[in-house]
Amino acid sequence: MAETLLTGARVFTGSHMVAADILLRADRVAALLPPGSPLPEGAALRRLSDGMLLAPGFIDTQVNGGGGILFNDQATVQAALSIARAHRRFGTTALLPTFITDTVEGMRAAGRAAAVASAMPGSGVVGVHLEGPFLAPERRGVHSLAHVRPIDAADLDFLTGLPARFGADARVLLSLAPDRVEPAVVARLVAAGLIVAGAHSAATYAQTMAAVEAGLSGFTHLFNAMPPLANREPGIAGAALAARDTVCGIIADGVHVHPAMLRLALAAKGPGGLMLVTDAMPPTGTAAESFTLHGQMIHRRDGRLVTDDGTLAGADIDMAQAVRNAVALMGVGLEEALRMASLYPARFLRLDDRLGRIRAGYQADLVLLDADLQVAGTWVAGQWWDATANEGEAGT
Repeated sequence: MAETLLTGARVFTGSHMVAADILLRADRVAALLPPGSPLPEGAALRRLSDGMLLAPGFIDTQVNGGGGILFNDQATVQAALSIARAHRRFGTTALLPTFITDTVEGMRAAGRAAAVASAMPGSGVVGVHLEGPFLAPERRGVHSLAHVRPIDAADLDFLTGLPARFGADARVLLSLAPDRVEPAVVARLVAAGLIVAGAHSAATYAQTMAAVEAGLSGFTHLFNAMPPLANREPGIAGAALAARDTVCGIIADGVHVHPAMLRLALAAKGPGGLMLVTDAMPPTGTAAESFTLHGQMIHRRDGRLVTDDGTLAGADIDMAQAVRNAVALMGVGLEEALRMASLYPARFLRLDDRLGRIRAGYQADLVLLDADLQVAGTWVAGQWWDATANEGEAGT
């Protein structure tokens, strides 16, 4: 079984910085060894610069597209794999391809495709995120009004059966509006194995907390597609901040959420309560200046993705930039920013027994960062991917 010893870089394990060498065996972390440990017999040695940092690979729970591909346009196995591949150069080693509000047939195809992709070793696909269509029409944002609808019996049959299509290492995340889906339905979805998050909603504080009591455990792109906080009616955003056992995804691009609100959310939720997401679209990893979504032209302008009328349509950010922004805009230390990109999403997905840390027995998903937190490359299930190249080379 192929082994590689990584030596020379600092190591962030997911909990703290250590001086260590990392022994990889096939797709797993075999051991953390004292620096300068003898090379195990038969193992390859890879020397890394002492200015580099090895950290757990980033985990992104909201990825609409990348590399020129929109999952809604191509809800196929190959599209899911290609999107995951496009995000590796930005440090993302695991993600949920995200299918936003669309046709019933499209939603079902997306679920089936992601299930197949997630079963492929080293794919980087760890489930699927269905964002909609059970949303509040008045808070739909760029989601298609023609496809926003109430949940029905056929939807429930499909959704409650979907987690069984995925293996133990993958998850189904459903974003819905708590004012459009009854708590009893939320409870049924959670009991079936789905992770349920609140999103695109005009729900009151009471409605949202009732959904939390029923098992809703997260919130999608906090503050966006939600009414603003108010003193007499905190609404869904206030409930998201107050609900201690929930995790909020947040887009730290300085556009979707003002830096002051980023810091406010961090203060309210505390460590582990916020995870970084990109809400990435097809331009990620490309030089494209536009793409189409539901027949609308979306423009890439000044760090924004917008429709002709200026409505935000996803985000023009990658996970490495989100980590850098967490440090610069939110004022968190590097270690906490890295947890927000790896350990906390792993916990939210209930995959933190195998992802989100550099620890013996965990999957060998690592990101190699330089002194400026730019990505030099990643290991996905032990396979090296150079950030400047398109091809990975196993065991190096």
